[in-house]
Amino acid sequence: MFKKFLPWQLRKYFEMSKRIRQHELQSTLWYMPGIYILGAFIFVAITLYLDLVLELSQYTPNMIRTTAQPTRLLISALIGGILTLSAFTLNSLLVVLTTFSGQFSPRMLINFVADRTTQHFIGIFHGSFVYVLIIFLFITSKEDEYFVAIPGMTVLLAFVTVVTFIFFINHATSWMQVHNIATNMKEGSISIVRKTLRNDLEQFRCEEPGDLMEKERETQSLILAPESGYIQLVDFKSMIDEAKKDQVIVKLHNKVGDYVLKDNRFFSYWGPGAERVNPEKYSSFIELGYKETEIQDLKMGMTKLAEIGVKSLGNNDPQTATTVIHQMADLLLEVEKDITFTPYLADHEGQVRVAMDTEDFNFYLYRGFGYLRHYAGDNYPIITEIIIALSMVSQSISNDKLDAVWDFAKNSMDHIPKEFIYHLDRDYLLKKLSDLASFTHHEEDYYKIERRLLEIEERYT
Repeated sequence: MFKKFLPWQLRKYFEMSKRIRQHELQSTLWYMPGIYILGAFIFVAITLYLDLVLELSQYTPNMIRTTAQPTRLLISALIGGILTLSAFTLNSLLVVLTTFSGQFSPRMLINFVADRTTQHFIGIFHGSFVYVLIIFLFITSKEDEYFVAIPGMTVLLAFVTVVTFIFFINHATSWMQVHNIATNMKEGSISIVRKTLRNDLEQFRCEEPGDLMEKERETQSLILAPESGYIQLVDFKSMIDEAKKDQVIVKLHNKVGDYVLKDNRFFSYWGPGAERVNPEKYSSFIELGYKETEIQDLKMGMTKLAEIGVKSLGNNDPQTATTVIHQMADLLLEVEKDITFTPYLADHEGQVRVAMDTEDFNFYLYRGFGYLRHYAGDNYPIITEIIIALSMVSQSISNDKLDAVWDFAKNSMDHIPKEFIYHLDRDYLLKKLSDLASFTHHEEDYYKIERRLLEIEERYT
């Protein structure tokens, strides 16, 4: 009942599932500082207990204890100092966020804000300020009172905030470096593959569909989306368990990360127990929200990484684009190694219970390099870097994916118009394409591309 009186910024957290709520809280800037502020209250209680109840000054030398007046003067000065450092830190934070939004991608903002180091730094400043502010209220003007813990802790916190400010500036400038940004984005996407997708999907995947209950499928029931929004999360384990109890197969018509409108196709089900199925129960396993999340959506992470490269192409920064291409190749290798490209999820008995509209290797290949290839246009050095990255990938992936890699590279070469191309660009591009053709066993296709480019040269000579 009390949720109605909360602002929507707080009320929305009560309406989320536990997993989404945890992800959202970790991505906010107030969550970690709030913990530090609560810790500041605890430190205030401990400090006051040591000085006012235990009277620690009785057990310490005279040189390290002070009276009320110097203590009050010290704390009042440090309040302003810590507040000034906090203001400089927040100003630096705004500069970093503005730079990220303009130079790289607006979707990068949440990555810097959600970074644990950033949140700890902001929390230290706010916790320290709250500590000295509250302590100031308990300092009296009595000359017969002596303090040891209060001035000592206050000076220590002032020292910590100064050091933290230096480390924060170093952290911000280091985080903004292109290689660190690209690496952090890649590691975040790899974490999704290894933790989320492996735990949520891989343990249930099966390559052979087995019994799909095709006879019952003729009378399948279609459920429409209850509202518009992005599919943020699917509780596959609970859905499989319930489908096993109900003796049905559930077909998901959308993928995690897709946007659906109200009354669009949501999912359908069929099987011997279809008559006793409660559709609302299965709808509750699919989380809809107003924005995309990366919890189960690997393609969002790949898109964010590609956007950095696209932005760098617009800013005439080829080195950044090259760095992104290399990191994308490493991410694509992780995808190929850890994801089984099958749409079927089975229970422990091997019976398929959930069928998905799954992505194949070609989908992730396009998501990774498609945008970069498109915006590179006639930037042949960047096209060459993509070919080099694909050559490295082809050396490490399974043989059944080699045709897909070559088809993507061949299609990338087909866009080259029949007009002039610099000799060095052409020769270097052909050399790297020849290496890729050798790795993927498509030498014949390479010779056709080589002849076409040589014919272009003859036309201009």
